[in-house]
Formats: sequence, structure tokens, C-alpha cells
Amino acid sequence: MPARPADPRQRPIAVFDSGVGGLTVLHELLVQLPQEDFVYLGDTARFPYGERAAPELEAFALQIGEELLRRGAKLLVVACNSATAAALPALRRRMRETTLGVDVLGVVRPEAVQAVTATRNGRIGLLATPTTVASGAYPEAIRAADPHVELVAVPAPDLAPMIQAGVVLDEEVVRKVRAYVAPLRQAGVDTVILGCTHYPLLRPMLQRMLGRGVTIVTSGAALARQVEHALGSRAMATPRAGEGDYRFLCTGDTEAFRALGTRFLQLPLGRVEHVDLSMEVAA
Repeated sequence: MPARPADPRQRPIAVFDSGVGGLTVLHELLVQLPQEDFVYLGDTARFPYGERAAPELEAFALQIGEELLRRGAKLLVVACNSATAAALPALRRRMRETTLGVDVLGVVRPEAVQAVTATRNGRIGLLATPTTVASGAYPEAIRAADPHVELVAVPAPDLAPMIQAGVVLDEEVVRKVRAYVAPLRQAGVDTVILGCTHYPLLRPMLQRMLGRGVTIVTSGAALARQVEHALGSRAMATPRAGEGDYRFLCTGDTEAFRALGTRFLQLPLGRVEHVDLSMEVAA
């Protein structure tokens, strides 16, 4: 484990997800904040999160948060919609209790605010995992941004596992995606939130099916802006002028993570460190 820098501004920003989907968020962070260091943890041994119970996801997230704190995180980014929906309040309480007072940011609110800003007809669609849809986190965030906007949510139980597995985009995949898109088209939404960080890999297909007039909202860019603001407000941005470092941890097969992760990150991954997290987590 790398030594913790003496200057707290030089500590890394930590990002975690259930698998490789959060690398779409990390990609935006690396582009928007190139001078920062990052550490990314993919909990691939317990993937998928999308149909797990909320108490179980909260326990997983708290466990991962502790691991990333041990690695010197100065800010924690939950790059998983299911974990954000289930665990963000508990994670924030726990991180505030630490001597470092680490801030925690999730993907739900930035997407909701961006979608409300983008919609022209007041009808927004959501494509997400069953756990995320059932949590009610997006309707709550949308109401907080604008109580007059309508949200049409569609659970997609098999999309994230399919993408994580690196399935070839054949006609069967097209058929499944079209079935999920159909209710959104019928509802006449003009903006669609991709409520899972795996889904941006299907963005060209989704845009074609939804129509070019529909705005697709993903979490990466909006969350990167929020991270920048959080660092600025606490004077925690690194003073480094050049590019920072980024490294990877995963709880499952490191070679499989690296092979698929390169496609998501669109940058070299390099070495992936295996980390053991206990499977015995109390719900």
C-alpha cells in the first residue's frame, strides 16, 4: 500500500463501483481533473449490485469506504447508482466521523439536476437497475430539483451484467434494449437518465432507438464538476501542475478487470491490485 502523502491535498480521490461501469465516471474525472491522483475499486467479486437488498449494499459500501480510507482517500466518489441510492446517507455519516472529515459524492443528484435542466416538455425517462428504481432515489432528487417534472422509470435487470460480461452487441442485445426503450418512447420523454454507469457503453444504440431529439444524461461530466467544486470549497485540490497518477483495485479476477476495463476507461489501466474484502457482511 502506498505511503500516505504528508500534504493532505496530495492524497488521492477514491472512486468505487460494483464493477467496471464506474470507469466511465473515472474517465471524466481524469479528463476534467488531470492533475489529481485517483484510486478506483471495483467490487467485481460481489457484482452485480443491481438486484441486491438496500441493507446489504449499505454494508458493502461502508466496508469499501473503510478500505479506501486506509488508502488515504481525501474524497470518496460512489460511481455506482445502486450503491448511491442505498448507501449515500450512511456513508456520509461514517466519513464525517473520521478525523479527516472526508466528503462523499454520489451519481444520483448530479444526473437529476442535469436532466431537469435539459428537459423541455417536463417528461424525463430513467433506465436503471431494479434496486435503483425501487429505491425511489431518482424521483426524490427530481422532485427536489423541480416538483412539476414527471419521471418514467424502467428497470433493466440484465443490462449491467450483460455489459460487464463483455457480451457481443448482436441482434439479441438489440432486441432487449429496444424492449426497455419502448415505454420511454411511448411516454414521450425528451430526456433520458442512464441510471447505471455501465449503460454509457450502449449510448449510440440508445440514442438511435430514442431518437436524436432526446437528450441522454450520464453521470460522468456532471459529477466531475461537483468533485471540482468540493475540492475547491475545502482547499483540497492538489497544487501539482502536471498529470496525476491513477491506480486500480478489484475484489475479483484482476486480468478480467483489466481486459474489460480498458474499453470503459479508454485509457491504459496498467497493474490491477487484488484486494480481499470479507464476504461475511451483516445486512
